[in-house]
Amino acid sequence: MIQSVRPLTAPRPTELAGFAAALAEAGFAGDVASDHAARAAMATDNSVYELEPDIIVAPKSAADVEILMVVADRPAFRHLAVTARGGGTGTNGQSLNRGIIVNFQRFMTGILELNAAEGWVDVEPGIVLDELNGLIAHTGLFFAPNTSTSNRCTIGGMISTDASGKGSRIYGKTSDNVLGLDLTLSGGRTIRSLEPPPAWAQPMLDDIADACDAGRQALIDNTPRISRRFTGYDLERARPAADRLEWWRLLLGAEGTLGLVTKIRLKLTPKPAQKRLVVVAFDSFAAALAAGEPILAHAPLAIEIMDDWVQRLARDAGLMDSLPVDIRGQAEARISYLFVEFVGEAEDALTDSVARLIADAARFPGIIGSYCARDEADSAKLWSTRAAAVGLLGKREGARRPVAFVEDCVVPVENLVAFVEGFDAILRGHGLRYGIYGHIDVGCLHVRPALDLDEKADRATFQAISDAVYALCNRHGGIFWGEHGKGIRGAYLPDYVGPVAYAAFQRIKHAFDPLERFNPGKLVTVSRQPIGIVELPFRQGNAANDPGFEKAFHCNGNASCLTYSKTVPICPSFKATRDLRQSPKGRAEAVRKWRQALEAGDTDLPAIGRDTYAVLDSCLGCSACGSACPVHVSVPALKSQFLDAYHNDNRRPLRDHAAVAVEAMAPLVAAIRPLARRLMPLARVMARGLGLIDLPAISERGLCQLGHPVVRHTKIRTLAADEKTVLVLEDAFTATFDTAAVGAVCDGLAALGYRPILVTLPPGSKAAHVKGMRKRFARLAGRQIEALTELGKTGRPMVGVDAAFVLMTRSEFSELTPSVPKVLLVQEFLRQRLTAGDPWPKALAAASEPRLMVHCTEASAAPQALKQWQEVFAALGLSVRPTPTGCCGMAGLFGHEQRQQTVSRTLFDASWAPALAGETAVLASGFSCRCQVERLSKTTALHPMAAIAAGLKPG
Repeated sequence: MIQSVRPLTAPRPTELAGFAAALAEAGFAGDVASDHAARAAMATDNSVYELEPDIIVAPKSAADVEILMVVADRPAFRHLAVTARGGGTGTNGQSLNRGIIVNFQRFMTGILELNAAEGWVDVEPGIVLDELNGLIAHTGLFFAPNTSTSNRCTIGGMISTDASGKGSRIYGKTSDNVLGLDLTLSGGRTIRSLEPPPAWAQPMLDDIADACDAGRQALIDNTPRISRRFTGYDLERARPAADRLEWWRLLLGAEGTLGLVTKIRLKLTPKPAQKRLVVVAFDSFAAALAAGEPILAHAPLAIEIMDDWVQRLARDAGLMDSLPVDIRGQAEARISYLFVEFVGEAEDALTDSVARLIADAARFPGIIGSYCARDEADSAKLWSTRAAAVGLLGKREGARRPVAFVEDCVVPVENLVAFVEGFDAILRGHGLRYGIYGHIDVGCLHVRPALDLDEKADRATFQAISDAVYALCNRHGGIFWGEHGKGIRGAYLPDYVGPVAYAAFQRIKHAFDPLERFNPGKLVTVSRQPIGIVELPFRQGNAANDPGFEKAFHCNGNASCLTYSKTVPICPSFKATRDLRQSPKGRAEAVRKWRQALEAGDTDLPAIGRDTYAVLDSCLGCSACGSACPVHVSVPALKSQFLDAYHNDNRRPLRDHAAVAVEAMAPLVAAIRPLARRLMPLARVMARGLGLIDLPAISERGLCQLGHPVVRHTKIRTLAADEKTVLVLEDAFTATFDTAAVGAVCDGLAALGYRPILVTLPPGSKAAHVKGMRKRFARLAGRQIEALTELGKTGRPMVGVDAAFVLMTRSEFSELTPSVPKVLLVQEFLRQRLTAGDPWPKALAAASEPRLMVHCTEASAAPQALKQWQEVFAALGLSVRPTPTGCCGMAGLFGHEQRQQTVSRTLFDASWAPALAGETAVLASGFSCRCQVERLSKTTALHPMAAIAAGLKPG
């Protein structure tokens, strides 16, 4: 076995520029990037590691990949490593390397051919799992392997790691559901498994067949016969008989170390007609674990386990609300769960299966109770708890946080209890806490010990635990890499498979990749030194004494911000571009790199700052990340802090000052409203000079003309108030540009029997926060907080007209003080009063059933918003069609900026335009949303309270 060292070397900047130019000259149609932000975004995944690449290429087609490898084969570039990357959700550094990163997730995301009759589909490697299944749902088929990251992991990444998850005992792993693939090697040579091999490939295939013959039996002898079988260089399946070579099976689980996969044929499975989810609660993890084997006798699709640490986090996040109180737990209750799912075609048969399980479970030791999900929506919400487990564990505060490195061991189910006892002894021996969850039906548990890998002592512990758990897994007849691939942990591979099988792996590596360019240092090496588990740089996870930027260091690469779904708010700019730089993860990494460069006095700091500024400039500021990110990394908060520091040395654009002036001048505009309206044409001309377009018109009516009392915040105590009084708070934007919405809220409240009083506040602070004018923000927000505090002393509920203003009091204001009086969204107030039993009138007749959409920030920070509106309308005898949407593309000033029009319109077209098709009028809770609808469609958008006021209007 060759063990000589051939290290990777960093290319010179001139080489990278020459490489990019050569690609363009050769006709490469994709994107090439080597700026600091792009490299920072690709330097991390969901692992503990960090390794910055030199250049990122995003091909648009298989032809682009061939061009890439032809150019990369030129002598000047032959030393560059080539590593494929999908969704970047790997937990073991699989897609981290120097040299060239090939980003398939950005453009190669399509279905190439679908054959429902034969049950297969050809896809490009960058398509997301949920995206694929959504596009083929009409066929009644689906790609069965399931992962907790299904809304962001790519098919290419799944075949790379041979991913699997819930249901794998029945449906198998990814490798059990692949029928063939296309592979591109150095020099742009492509071999297709579903076609006869080209002449050049035959000698290579002969060498591979010989290697398989030499190592096949040794691999079988050294690996366990369990459902989560060994994959990646799978000599057994690749050589099923002496006269057959299925070479493409060697790629499944090989993590990009053998070449670049450009097309995959997947086997599709009929979707089951019926599903049932049963949640079984136990008073201890040991009791839940022991119940796994007897539950297997009921033949469920899957059995998932979740310990009490994850349970408490999920309960606190509101993910367990549909469970009965005794099963959900309160206060310090320590409850562990089994999630048991049944699938089938006959409803009666499933009902019987559920009944038998619940009856048997009642006799299990430690049982608290069982709960069967009410319907598909209830089931989906409960399963989301399990899917969110990884992110929930990462939410822990403090320097030590749960990290992934020994988290997907698989042992035979009958050995699981003993294995967990041994695992617990190892971690307790190091004084560590941990969370645990997983798929006990296949003996796979996810364990994440809490470590601070910024500290040398914890890095040593990391190594010691890895070695101990690897040995423990072997003792129990298991596999160390049962679900999430090997990555850097491939360092254990030679010992695990033995010298004969590993020598065969080396021969296969050499046949496919003689120069060791594909993801070098991982899994199998020939002349290069393998990368050890503590040899790759660790990602810095904490920023001591730097609270403004601490969250940038907490981003753990979970990548929930990369969800493909058009109707999920997070992250709009990423959805519009699929550019990782334009995501919360990418932006957090850019800010972290800039902050580290600032701390270190890096000579490249100006360039790093410019690149960071560029990626933050395209952030819409919707704050969906602050709510939806499992560790609450708020890019708008980071952006505000960064801009404040950046503009200490760099001049602010004039448009920033103009944006802040809009809020500051709101009281003046109100005072001279008729004159201000006449001056709007001039203001629009001036705005165009600043790069601003389509500014909204100033409302004709002022607040005092809406027919309801208007009181300045300082005078509220002089006003008589009763139990029906509701304080409706002014915000600068609706008070200036949309007093119709303000009037609608007040009219609707009055129609319901309340007494709305409009309260004017000190000038707003939103724009100052967005533009990073931190001192101004602190001053203005401080005044608003003081005003809210005084208003709160009245004891009357405070309601905001616009969701963006209300949610600012809960997020941006909390940056200044933890104690901000509660301002309610309109539907939150109404839902509270509905629950309290307030008598409401009924609408006489519902003339229509309009669509109702909520602000994207509202959808993230107040996820019950649509449901609450629907319940309020239903209680009044009115009908609406709640319509989930993503960001409309306006987001305050963003949609008015000329340079942001492509993204703004792309986002509107993605989820709003389809929802508006054929609609003459809709209801939209956000001021920005109503502006965008007016700007880009012929549909009228009203505040939801306008429909309530109209529906309850006499006559």
